[in-house]
Amino acid sequence: MASFAETHDDTLEQFEAPGVPPLPASNDSGWIEHEGARIWYASHGSGAPVILLHGGLGHSGNWGYQVPALLDAGHRVVVIDSRGHGRSTRDERPYNYELMASDVLAVMDALALERAAIVGWSDGACVAMVLGIVAPQRVAGVFFFGCNMDPGGTKEFVATPVIDRCFSRHRRDYARLSATPDEFDAFVAAVSEMMRTEPNYAAHDLARIHVPVLIVQSEHDEFIKMEHAEYLARTIPGAEFSVLSGVSHFAPVQRPAVFNQVMLAFVGRVLS
Repeated sequence: MASFAETHDDTLEQFEAPGVPPLPASNDSGWIEHEGARIWYASHGSGAPVILLHGGLGHSGNWGYQVPALLDAGHRVVVIDSRGHGRSTRDERPYNYELMASDVLAVMDALALERAAIVGWSDGACVAMVLGIVAPQRVAGVFFFGCNMDPGGTKEFVATPVIDRCFSRHRRDYARLSATPDEFDAFVAAVSEMMRTEPNYAAHDLARIHVPVLIVQSEHDEFIKMEHAEYLARTIPGAEFSVLSGVSHFAPVQRPAVFNQVMLAFVGRVLS
C-alpha cells in the first residue's frame, strides 16, 4: 500500500502550494458527451473498480494521495471531473446533484463498468449517495465523507486561513484546467447556489437506501454538523459511522494515511 504516513498538512500550506502529488499515468482518459456537457474522466489500473468523486470547486487531481493507495490495493480507479469542474464543461442549467449523478452513470456506461464502489468527498459524497438511491444496482457501496443530505446539516460559514488556502488552490487549478479559465467567480456563485438549496432528502428518502454505506465525518469539519452525520448513520438502513480524529473537511490531503486506512477497509469489504 502506498504510504503517506509522513504527510501532515493540517494547515493546507502544502496543498495551496505546491499541491498534492500528481495522479499517476492513466490507462484511458478523455471526455464523454452527456446532457449538454463534456465530462472528463481517467481510468487507472485494473481490478475491482472504485470511482472517486471530488468536492465542490475542486477536481479529480485532489485525489493525488488516494489513487496510488487504491492501485496498490489492487483496484481499478476511475476519477471524474464533475460537470463544470476541472476539465469538464457545463451548459447553462443550474448545478444539480441528480444531474451530476447521471454524468457518473454515463461514464460508467462508456467504460462498461456494471458496478463500482463510490468514494465521495463533500459534494462528491452527495452525488455518490444519490447514485445509491437512483441506481443501487450499479453501486457496490457508498463511502460518504464530509457532506449533508439536507440544508439543516450545514454549519454557518466561517472563513478560516485553512479554507482560504483551499480556495486559493481551487482558483489556481480552475484557471489551469477549465475551458472557461476566466470565469472562476461565476463558477463559485453557481456552485454556491446549489449548495444553498440542495441536497434536500428527507428521512423517508434515506430509508430507501439499501446499498452498503459508511458515513465518515471529521472531528473538526468546518462545514458539516457532527449531529447530522450521526443522523444519517442512524437513518440509512445498515449504515456504519466513522469519525476521523484530529482532521477537518480536508482530511484526504491533511492526513492521507488516516483517511486512506478507513477508505481502503471499506472498499475492500464491499468489493470482496
